Amino acid sequence: MTSALLTVLMTADAVGGVWSYALGLCAALADVDFILATLGPRPKPAQRAALARLANVTLAESDFPLEWMPDGQTAIAASRRWLETLAARHAVNVAHVNGYAQARLDCACPRIVVAHSDVLSWLLAVHGAAAPAEWRDYRRRVIGGLRAADRVVAPSRTVLCDLQQQYGLPLSDAMVIPNGIEVEPFVPRPKQSVIMAAGRIWDAAKNLVLLDDIAPGLDWPIEIAGATAHPAEGVAHLRNARLLGVLDPEEMRRRLGEAAIFAAPARYEPFGLGILEAAAAGCALVLGDIASLRENWDSAAVFVPADDREQWRSALRRLIADRAERERLGAAAQARAGHFTLAHCAARYRALYRELAGASAEQRVA
Repeated sequence: MTSALLTVLMTADAVGGVWSYALGLCAALADVDFILATLGPRPKPAQRAALARLANVTLAESDFPLEWMPDGQTAIAASRRWLETLAARHAVNVAHVNGYAQARLDCACPRIVVAHSDVLSWLLAVHGAAAPAEWRDYRRRVIGGLRAADRVVAPSRTVLCDLQQQYGLPLSDAMVIPNGIEVEPFVPRPKQSVIMAAGRIWDAAKNLVLLDDIAPGLDWPIEIAGATAHPAEGVAHLRNARLLGVLDPEEMRRRLGEAAIFAAPARYEPFGLGILEAAAAGCALVLGDIASLRENWDSAAVFVPADDREQWRSALRRLIADRAERERLGAAAQARAGHFTLAHCAARYRALYRELAGASAEQRVA
């Protein structure tokens, strides 16, 4: 570890976008020491290797399930005790919880809850219905975590509205810090006749099965990068689109740079780091018509109702046939991506850490 003035205990998981978010934030804040505490499936060797290159990060792994996983609620008390032990051992200044229930820690440091997604909003967006009774305990624990937080952060205004609707979060007690990436490594290359997508194949919110269904009616192939194995429920299979698997960052940048179109028919997407990467690489974006994506990409993408296969097929056919429109949209997306840099995101978090740590220190002195 470094001799940084701030030490932050951050929870994370290695399943999806939270890992990329956490890794990026740790890399951008070299002046902060992080204790990165993982829950859920343990990081893969490539993930550990990427983390090992950061001198300001200490990795602490556990086998506690994530709060939305089967048996996740039964392990919360034990996971909190583990996090409290880490906080005491490393004398952390701030706890940054990428989740909810673990925020109710018995420790002196201030706590930030970052709301990347939540199950009740996911269920409503994907299935069009309120959560069944078995999710009551989850809802209660999310509310407890939100109330325990000294600050609630979300990557979009849409997510804050979801938290207000589902859990009664007062919007005055929360703030938006959009996610960010290093845009410079994403360089548009000579564009190829290919439609690319990315995400967890098994996640119904990503709705990538729709692209598989419409692929036979398109003149261009559809290629999808991402994990097919659900952490608890088996492996997803597609019939028509080409599966690329989980790509390393360099290969992902290359493929995005060459893809003329990036498609994301999402039913639920709180932010969408993959979409941001595609935009930075100059892809023409075709996105599910949902509030969070409108919030970030309005006027820089084509929007299509998430489950309307005919409209998706028509929209993609029009872009395949219109090179000038593809280039216009790609340029607009790349320009918009410049609003979501990792440097700006990290600076906002650094300021928040310092604010909360300073307030905590003043209270102890008083």
